[in-house]
Amino acid sequence: MLTAVADVLRAIGGTLATLVMLPFRAVARLLTGVAGSFRRGPRRHPRRRRV
Repeated sequence: MLTAVADVLRAIGGTLATLVMLPFRAVARLLTGVAGSFRRGPRRHPRRRRV
């Protein structure tokens, strides 16, 4: 019976950890995208080759 309670608590803890982690991961993804765009410089369209 204690193992069943432990399994339920473990599942709840995993769910809470995921819910807490999601906003931080989203912010980190946004910040790394912004940092990557600064490193690349201004966006330029590649020149089209005439065939």
